[in-house]
Amino acid sequence: MEIREVFARNLRAARQAKGLSQEELAHRADIDRTYISSLERSVYNASIDVVDRLATVLGIEACELLKRPPMESQMPTAELDD
Repeated sequence: MEIREVFARNLRAARQAKGLSQEELAHRADIDRTYISSLERSVYNASIDVVDRLATVLGIEACELLKRPPMESQMPTAELDD
């Protein structure tokens, strides 16, 4: 999984865990809502400054938005059964 996809998944999960809409997150981070949508769909790369602003609003460390899932969850199910 590419880092842009990792970021997108983590951003969406963190936003939803906080109960925030894309619009509310965008407002609090002073970012356009369509940009949040694009980040969550892996359309754009976020600058490190944007990653930090989003993490601050979400109440997490920036590194949490870039953390890859454990290897087992990245492997297809058939490979786990072997």
